[in-house]
Amino acid sequence: MTHWFHRNPLKATAPVSFNFYGVATTPAATKACNELRSSRTRLLELFTDSSCNPEMMKNAADLYFSLLQGFIVSLDDSSQECKLRYIQNFKWTDTLQGQVPSAQQDAVFELISMGFNVALWYTKYASRLAGKEDITEEEAKDVHRSLKIAAGIFKHLKESHIPKLITPVEKGRDLEARLMDSYIIQCQAEAQEVTIARAIELKHNPGLIAALAYETANFYQKADKTLSSLDPVYAGKWRKYLNLKTCFYMAYAYCYHGQTLLASDKCGEAIRSLQESEKFFAKAEALCKEYGETKGPGTTAKPSGHLFFRKLGSLIKNTLEKCQRENGFIYFQKVPTEAPQLELKANYGLVEPVPFEFPALNAQWTPETLAAFDLTKRPKDDTAKPKPDEEVKPLKEPDIKPQKDSGCQIS
Repeated sequence: MTHWFHRNPLKATAPVSFNFYGVATTPAATKACNELRSSRTRLLELFTDSSCNPEMMKNAADLYFSLLQGFIVSLDDSSQECKLRYIQNFKWTDTLQGQVPSAQQDAVFELISMGFNVALWYTKYASRLAGKEDITEEEAKDVHRSLKIAAGIFKHLKESHIPKLITPVEKGRDLEARLMDSYIIQCQAEAQEVTIARAIELKHNPGLIAALAYETANFYQKADKTLSSLDPVYAGKWRKYLNLKTCFYMAYAYCYHGQTLLASDKCGEAIRSLQESEKFFAKAEALCKEYGETKGPGTTAKPSGHLFFRKLGSLIKNTLEKCQRENGFIYFQKVPTEAPQLELKANYGLVEPVPFEFPALNAQWTPETLAAFDLTKRPKDDTAKPKPDEEVKPLKEPDIKPQKDSGCQIS
Protein backbone atom coordinates (compact mmCIF):
# COMPACT_ATOMS: atom_id res chain seq x y z
CA MET A 1 0.00 0.00 0.00
CA THR A 2 1.49 3.34 -1.02
CA HIS A 3 1.50 6.31 1.34
CA TRP A 4 1.70 10.05 0.92
CA PHE A 5 3.39 12.30 3.50
CA HIS A 6 3.83 16.09 3.64
CA ARG A 7 7.45 17.22 4.00
CA ASN A 8 8.88 20.61 4.93
CA PRO A 9 12.20 21.68 3.32
CA LEU A 10 15.56 20.74 4.82
CA LYS A 11 17.43 23.36 6.83
CA ALA A 12 20.25 25.06 4.89
CA THR A 13 23.53 26.27 6.37
CA ALA A 14 26.46 28.54 5.56
CA PRO A 15 29.80 26.79 4.84
CA VAL A 16 32.13 26.40 7.83
CA SER A 17 35.89 26.23 7.19
CA PHE A 18 37.10 25.34 10.71
CA ASN A 19 40.30 27.20 9.78
CA PHE A 20 41.90 28.35 13.01
CA TYR A 21 45.25 29.58 11.72
CA GLY A 22 47.55 30.38 14.62
CA VAL A 23 45.03 29.00 17.13
CA ALA A 24 45.53 25.31 16.20
CA THR A 25 49.22 25.03 17.04
CA THR A 26 50.00 21.34 16.30
CA PRO A 27 49.45 18.98 13.32
CA ALA A 28 47.00 16.92 15.44
CA ALA A 29 44.86 20.01 16.16
CA THR A 30 44.92 21.06 12.49
CA LYS A 31 44.04 17.49 11.41
CA ALA A 32 40.98 17.46 13.72
CA CYS A 33 39.80 20.75 12.16
CA ASN A 34 40.38 19.50 8.60
CA GLU A 35 38.39 16.34 9.32
CA LEU A 36 35.58 18.38 10.85
CA ARG A 37 35.37 20.44 7.65
CA SER A 38 35.45 17.44 5.29
CA SER A 39 33.01 15.31 7.34
CA ARG A 40 30.56 18.25 7.57
CA THR A 41 30.74 18.81 3.80
CA ARG A 42 30.19 15.09 3.17
CA LEU A 43 27.16 14.93 5.48
CA LEU A 44 25.56 17.97 3.81
CA GLU A 45 26.10 16.34 0.38
CA LEU A 46 24.32 13.17 1.52
CA PHE A 47 21.20 15.10 2.54
CA THR A 48 20.49 15.77 -1.14
CA ASP A 49 21.86 12.51 -2.60
CA SER A 50 18.92 10.34 -3.68
CA SER A 51 21.12 7.21 -3.55
CA CYS A 52 21.88 7.71 0.17
CA ASN A 53 20.54 4.98 2.47
CA PRO A 54 20.21 4.85 6.29
CA GLU A 55 23.55 3.05 6.75
CA MET A 56 25.42 5.71 4.74
CA MET A 57 23.62 8.48 6.65
CA LYS A 58 24.36 6.94 10.05
CA ASN A 59 28.07 6.46 9.28
CA ALA A 60 28.52 10.01 7.97
CA ALA A 61 26.51 11.58 10.80
CA ASP A 62 28.33 9.55 13.49
CA LEU A 63 31.73 10.62 12.13
CA TYR A 64 30.84 14.33 12.08
CA PHE A 65 29.11 14.32 15.46
CA SER A 66 31.96 12.40 17.12
CA LEU A 67 34.42 15.02 15.82
CA LEU A 68 32.13 17.95 16.76
CA GLN A 69 31.95 16.61 20.33
CA GLY A 70 35.56 17.84 20.67
CA PHE A 71 34.13 21.39 20.71
CA ILE A 72 31.50 20.48 23.34
CA VAL A 73 32.63 17.71 25.70
CA SER A 74 34.93 18.33 28.63
CA LEU A 75 37.84 15.87 28.43
CA ASP A 76 38.48 15.71 32.15
CA ASP A 77 34.89 14.78 33.12
CA SER A 78 34.56 18.07 34.98
CA SER A 79 31.43 20.19 34.91
CA GLN A 80 33.32 22.90 33.03
CA GLU A 81 32.36 23.34 29.37
CA CYS A 82 34.90 22.85 26.60
CA LYS A 83 36.99 25.94 25.83
CA LEU A 84 36.25 25.54 22.07
CA ARG A 85 32.45 25.67 22.40
CA TYR A 86 32.16 29.36 21.38
CA ILE A 87 35.08 29.60 18.92
CA GLN A 88 33.05 29.21 15.68
CA ASN A 89 29.90 30.90 14.37
CA PHE A 90 27.21 28.71 12.73
CA LYS A 91 24.31 29.85 10.53
CA TRP A 92 21.20 27.76 9.84
CA THR A 93 17.93 28.54 8.07
CA ASP A 94 14.52 27.39 9.22
CA THR A 95 12.26 24.73 7.69
CA LEU A 96 9.29 27.13 7.72
CA GLN A 97 10.69 30.67 7.74
CA GLY A 98 12.69 30.98 4.53
CA GLN A 99 16.33 31.75 3.80
CA VAL A 100 17.24 34.30 6.51
CA PRO A 101 19.33 32.27 8.95
CA SER A 102 19.58 32.16 12.70
CA ALA A 103 23.21 32.42 13.80
CA GLN A 104 24.86 31.40 17.05
CA GLN A 105 28.51 31.21 18.02
CA ASP A 106 27.95 27.92 19.79
CA ALA A 107 28.92 24.34 18.86
CA VAL A 108 25.80 23.05 20.69
CA PHE A 109 23.65 25.05 18.22
CA GLU A 110 25.49 23.27 15.38
CA LEU A 111 25.00 19.84 17.00
CA ILE A 112 21.27 20.44 17.38
CA SER A 113 20.74 21.98 13.91
CA MET A 114 22.65 19.24 12.09
CA GLY A 115 20.90 16.59 14.21
CA PHE A 116 17.56 18.15 13.24
CA ASN A 117 18.48 17.83 9.55
CA VAL A 118 19.52 14.19 10.04
CA ALA A 119 16.06 13.51 11.54
CA LEU A 120 14.41 15.34 8.62
CA TRP A 121 16.45 13.23 6.20
CA TYR A 122 15.06 10.03 7.77
CA THR A 123 11.50 11.35 7.29
CA LYS A 124 12.23 12.22 3.65
CA TYR A 125 13.84 8.83 3.01
CA ALA A 126 10.72 7.18 4.51
CA SER A 127 8.44 9.33 2.35
CA ARG A 128 10.35 8.52 -0.83
CA LEU A 129 10.22 4.78 -0.09
CA ALA A 130 6.57 4.82 1.03
CA GLY A 131 5.42 6.50 -2.20
CA LYS A 132 6.58 3.56 -4.34
CA GLU A 133 3.92 1.73 -6.32
CA ASP A 134 4.85 -1.80 -5.20
CA ILE A 135 6.38 -1.41 -1.77
CA THR A 136 7.77 -4.68 -0.39
CA GLU A 137 7.42 -5.90 3.19
CA GLU A 138 11.10 -5.11 3.88
CA GLU A 139 10.70 -1.60 2.46
CA ALA A 140 7.60 -1.04 4.62
CA LYS A 141 9.66 -2.08 7.67
CA ASP A 142 12.37 0.36 6.57
CA VAL A 143 9.80 3.19 6.36
CA HIS A 144 8.46 2.30 9.82
CA ARG A 145 11.96 2.11 11.33
CA SER A 146 13.12 5.39 9.71
CA LEU A 147 10.13 7.32 11.08
CA LYS A 148 10.71 5.93 14.59
CA ILE A 149 14.42 6.85 14.37
CA ALA A 150 13.50 10.41 13.28
CA ALA A 151 11.04 10.74 16.18
CA GLY A 152 13.78 9.55 18.57
CA ILE A 153 16.28 12.13 17.28
CA PHE A 154 13.77 15.01 17.54
CA LYS A 155 12.82 13.87 21.07
CA HIS A 156 16.47 13.63 22.20
CA LEU A 157 17.27 17.11 20.82
CA LYS A 158 14.24 18.61 22.57
CA GLU A 159 14.85 16.98 25.94
CA SER A 160 18.65 16.83 26.23
CA HIS A 161 20.28 19.49 24.05
CA ILE A 162 18.01 22.45 23.23
CA PRO A 163 17.82 23.34 26.97
CA LYS A 164 21.64 23.75 26.92
CA LEU A 165 21.58 26.61 24.40
CA ILE A 166 22.78 29.93 25.85
CA THR A 167 20.73 32.00 23.38
CA PRO A 168 16.99 31.35 23.84
CA VAL A 169 15.19 29.84 20.84
CA GLU A 170 13.21 32.40 18.83
CA LYS A 171 9.43 31.92 18.75
CA GLY A 172 8.17 30.08 15.69
CA ARG A 173 11.62 28.74 14.82
CA ASP A 174 12.41 25.04 14.32
CA LEU A 175 13.93 24.42 17.74
CA GLU A 176 10.96 25.86 19.62
CA ALA A 177 8.95 23.33 21.69
CA ARG A 178 5.75 23.62 19.58
CA LEU A 179 7.53 22.69 16.36
CA MET A 180 9.67 19.97 17.95
CA ASP A 181 6.55 18.35 19.45
CA SER A 182 4.72 18.49 16.10
CA TYR A 183 7.62 16.82 14.28
CA ILE A 184 7.80 14.06 16.93
CA ILE A 185 4.04 13.38 16.88
CA GLN A 186 3.86 13.48 13.05
CA CYS A 187 6.62 10.84 12.81
CA GLN A 188 4.74 8.59 15.25
CA ALA A 189 1.45 9.05 13.38
CA GLU A 190 3.02 8.28 9.99
CA ALA A 191 4.74 5.18 11.36
CA GLN A 192 1.34 4.02 12.62
CA GLU A 193 -0.04 4.49 9.10
CA VAL A 194 2.41 1.78 8.00
CA THR A 195 1.19 -0.45 10.87
CA ILE A 196 -2.44 0.08 9.80
CA ALA A 197 -1.64 -0.74 6.15
CA ARG A 198 0.06 -3.97 7.30
CA ALA A 199 -2.89 -4.89 9.54
CA ILE A 200 -5.31 -4.37 6.64
CA GLU A 201 -3.11 -6.39 4.27
CA LEU A 202 -2.97 -9.31 6.73
CA LYS A 203 -6.75 -9.03 7.33
CA HIS A 204 -6.41 -8.46 11.06
CA ASN A 205 -9.43 -7.99 13.30
CA PRO A 206 -11.42 -4.89 12.17
CA GLY A 207 -11.61 -3.82 15.84
CA LEU A 208 -7.81 -3.56 16.03
CA ILE A 209 -7.64 -1.63 12.73
CA ALA A 210 -10.39 0.77 13.91
CA ALA A 211 -8.56 1.36 17.21
CA LEU A 212 -5.20 1.99 15.48
CA ALA A 213 -6.85 4.38 13.00
CA TYR A 214 -8.56 6.25 15.86
CA GLU A 215 -5.28 6.57 17.80
CA THR A 216 -3.52 7.77 14.62
CA ALA A 217 -6.22 10.39 13.96
CA ASN A 218 -5.74 11.60 17.55
CA PHE A 219 -1.98 11.89 16.97
CA TYR A 220 -2.55 14.06 13.89
CA GLN A 221 -5.10 16.18 15.75
CA LYS A 222 -2.64 16.69 18.63
CA ALA A 223 0.14 17.73 16.20
CA ASP A 224 -2.21 20.23 14.56
CA LYS A 225 -3.30 21.69 17.91
CA THR A 226 0.37 22.15 18.83
CA LEU A 227 0.85 24.33 15.71
CA SER A 228 -2.41 26.29 16.11
CA SER A 229 -0.76 29.36 17.67
CA LEU A 230 1.85 29.71 14.89
CA ASP A 231 1.56 32.25 12.06
CA PRO A 232 -0.59 30.60 9.32
CA VAL A 233 1.66 32.14 6.63
CA TYR A 234 4.33 29.67 7.74
CA ALA A 235 2.36 26.79 9.24
CA GLY A 236 -0.88 26.93 7.20
CA LYS A 237 0.04 24.28 4.62
CA TRP A 238 1.47 21.92 7.23
CA ARG A 239 -1.71 22.28 9.31
CA LYS A 240 -3.93 21.49 6.28
CA TYR A 241 -1.99 18.22 5.95
CA LEU A 242 -2.45 17.37 9.65
CA ASN A 243 -6.17 18.24 9.40
CA LEU A 244 -6.76 16.11 6.34
CA LYS A 245 -4.91 13.15 7.86
CA THR A 246 -7.02 13.53 11.05
CA CYS A 247 -10.24 13.35 8.99
CA PHE A 248 -8.86 10.56 6.81
CA TYR A 249 -8.05 8.29 9.77
CA MET A 250 -11.33 9.14 11.53
CA ALA A 251 -13.01 7.93 8.32
CA TYR A 252 -10.93 4.73 8.55
CA ALA A 253 -11.84 4.29 12.23
CA TYR A 254 -15.60 4.62 11.62
CA CYS A 255 -15.39 2.37 8.55
CA TYR A 256 -13.72 -0.51 10.40
CA HIS A 257 -15.79 0.10 13.54
CA GLY A 258 -18.82 -0.34 11.28
CA GLN A 259 -17.49 -3.74 10.20
CA THR A 260 -17.07 -4.72 13.88
CA LEU A 261 -20.66 -3.68 14.63
CA LEU A 262 -21.98 -5.64 11.62
CA ALA A 263 -20.12 -8.77 12.80
CA SER A 264 -21.95 -8.32 16.16
CA ASP A 265 -25.33 -8.17 14.36
CA LYS A 266 -25.68 -4.44 15.10
CA CYS A 267 -26.48 -3.55 11.52
CA GLY A 268 -28.32 -0.28 12.21
CA GLU A 269 -25.40 1.04 14.25
CA ALA A 270 -22.99 -0.21 11.57
CA ILE A 271 -24.82 1.83 8.91
CA ARG A 272 -24.63 4.93 11.12
CA SER A 273 -20.90 4.34 11.67
CA LEU A 274 -20.34 4.06 7.91
CA GLN A 275 -22.36 7.24 7.32
CA GLU A 276 -20.06 9.03 9.78
CA SER A 277 -17.10 7.55 7.90
CA GLU A 278 -18.51 9.05 4.68
CA LYS A 279 -18.75 12.49 6.35
CA PHE A 280 -15.12 12.42 7.50
CA PHE A 281 -13.99 11.21 4.09
CA ALA A 282 -15.83 14.11 2.42
CA LYS A 283 -14.15 16.53 4.86
CA ALA A 284 -10.76 14.99 4.04
CA GLU A 285 -11.49 15.35 0.32
CA ALA A 286 -12.29 19.06 0.76
CA LEU A 287 -9.11 19.53 2.81
CA CYS A 288 -7.09 17.83 0.06
CA LYS A 289 -8.23 20.53 -2.33
CA GLU A 290 -7.44 23.26 0.23
CA TYR A 291 -4.01 21.73 0.85
CA GLY A 292 -3.22 21.89 -2.88
CA GLU A 293 -4.27 25.55 -3.01
CA THR A 294 -2.48 26.68 0.17
CA LYS A 295 0.83 28.44 -0.36
CA GLY A 296 3.67 27.76 2.03
CA PRO A 297 6.73 25.63 2.67
CA GLY A 298 6.55 21.94 1.91
CA THR A 299 5.55 19.44 -0.71
CA THR A 300 3.19 20.22 -3.59
CA ALA A 301 0.69 17.44 -4.18
CA LYS A 302 -2.87 16.45 -5.09
CA PRO A 303 -3.48 13.95 -2.29
CA SER A 304 -7.06 13.18 -3.35
CA GLY A 305 -5.64 11.61 -6.54
CA HIS A 306 -3.33 9.35 -4.55
CA LEU A 307 -4.00 5.62 -4.45
CA PHE A 308 -4.18 5.49 -0.62
CA PHE A 309 -7.01 8.06 -0.75
CA ARG A 310 -8.98 6.49 -3.59
CA LYS A 311 -8.85 3.01 -1.96
CA LEU A 312 -10.52 4.22 1.23
CA GLY A 313 -13.31 5.94 -0.72
CA SER A 314 -14.17 2.65 -2.46
CA LEU A 315 -13.98 0.67 0.80
CA ILE A 316 -16.42 3.00 2.61
CA LYS A 317 -18.87 2.95 -0.32
CA ASN A 318 -18.81 -0.85 -0.68
CA THR A 319 -19.06 -1.54 3.07
CA LEU A 320 -21.98 0.88 3.51
CA GLU A 321 -23.84 -0.69 0.56
CA LYS A 322 -23.28 -4.16 2.05
CA CYS A 323 -24.65 -3.03 5.45
CA GLN A 324 -27.69 -1.42 3.84
CA ARG A 325 -28.39 -4.55 1.76
CA GLU A 326 -28.16 -6.83 4.79
CA ASN A 327 -30.33 -4.53 6.87
CA GLY A 328 -32.96 -4.58 4.10
CA PHE A 329 -32.95 -8.38 3.85
CA ILE A 330 -32.09 -9.68 7.33
CA TYR A 331 -31.91 -7.23 10.23
CA PHE A 332 -34.51 -4.47 9.61
CA GLN A 333 -32.87 -2.37 12.36
CA LYS A 334 -33.44 1.33 12.89
CA VAL A 335 -30.42 3.51 12.03
CA PRO A 336 -29.57 5.71 15.06
CA THR A 337 -29.50 9.49 14.61
CA GLU A 338 -26.35 9.81 16.74
CA ALA A 339 -23.03 8.43 15.51
CA PRO A 340 -21.49 5.78 17.78
CA GLN A 341 -18.96 7.07 20.29
CA LEU A 342 -15.49 5.80 19.47
CA GLU A 343 -13.91 4.71 22.74
CA LEU A 344 -11.25 2.60 21.07
CA LYS A 345 -7.90 1.75 22.61
CA ALA A 346 -5.26 -0.11 20.59
CA ASN A 347 -3.39 -2.71 22.64
CA TYR A 348 -0.93 -3.46 19.83
CA GLY A 349 0.92 -1.52 17.13
CA LEU A 350 1.33 1.84 18.88
CA VAL A 351 4.58 3.55 17.91
CA GLU A 352 7.21 4.84 20.34
CA PRO A 353 10.32 6.77 19.20
CA VAL A 354 13.58 4.78 18.99
CA PRO A 355 15.88 6.12 21.76
CA PHE A 356 18.78 8.13 20.32
CA GLU A 357 22.17 9.22 21.66
CA PHE A 358 24.92 11.16 19.90
CA PRO A 359 28.16 9.14 19.40
CA ALA A 360 31.01 9.36 21.89
CA LEU A 361 33.95 11.71 21.43
CA ASN A 362 36.19 10.81 18.48
CA ALA A 363 39.49 9.19 19.51
CA GLN A 364 41.43 12.01 17.79
CA TRP A 365 40.45 14.32 20.64
CA THR A 366 43.01 13.83 23.39
CA PRO A 367 43.93 16.27 26.20
CA GLU A 368 47.06 17.10 24.15
CA THR A 369 45.01 17.92 21.03
CA LEU A 370 42.68 20.18 22.99
CA ALA A 371 45.60 21.89 24.77
CA ALA A 372 47.12 22.67 21.34
CA PHE A 373 44.35 25.25 20.67
CA ASP A 374 45.69 28.60 21.89
CA LEU A 375 42.67 30.94 22.15
CA THR A 376 44.93 33.93 22.94
CA LYS A 377 46.03 33.81 19.27
CA ARG A 378 42.53 34.54 17.93
CA PRO A 379 42.32 37.68 15.75
CA LYS A 380 41.09 40.76 17.63
CA ASP A 381 38.48 41.76 15.02
CA ASP A 382 36.09 38.84 15.18
CA THR A 383 34.88 38.41 11.58
CA ALA A 384 32.63 35.53 12.62
CA LYS A 385 29.95 37.88 13.96
CA PRO A 386 26.60 37.12 12.30
CA LYS A 387 25.12 39.24 9.55
CA PRO A 388 21.44 38.88 10.39
CA ASP A 389 20.04 39.55 6.91
CA GLU A 390 22.53 37.47 4.97
CA GLU A 391 20.85 34.74 2.91
CA VAL A 392 21.94 31.11 2.99
CA LYS A 393 21.36 29.16 -0.23
CA PRO A 394 18.68 26.47 0.11
CA LEU A 395 19.71 22.83 -0.31
CA LYS A 396 18.82 21.40 -3.73
CA GLU A 397 16.70 18.46 -2.68
CA PRO A 398 16.39 15.43 -4.95
CA ASP A 399 13.71 15.71 -7.62
CA ILE A 400 11.27 12.93 -6.73
CA LYS A 401 9.24 11.91 -9.77
CA PRO A 402 5.68 10.85 -8.91
CA GLN A 403 4.64 7.22 -9.45
CA LYS A 404 2.06 6.94 -12.20
CA ASP A 405 -0.76 6.08 -9.77
CA SER A 406 0.20 8.35 -6.90
CA GLY A 407 -1.31 11.67 -7.98
CA CYS A 408 1.56 13.15 -6.01
CA GLN A 409 4.11 15.70 -7.15
CA ILE A 410 7.03 16.66 -4.94
CA SER A 411 8.78 19.98 -5.40
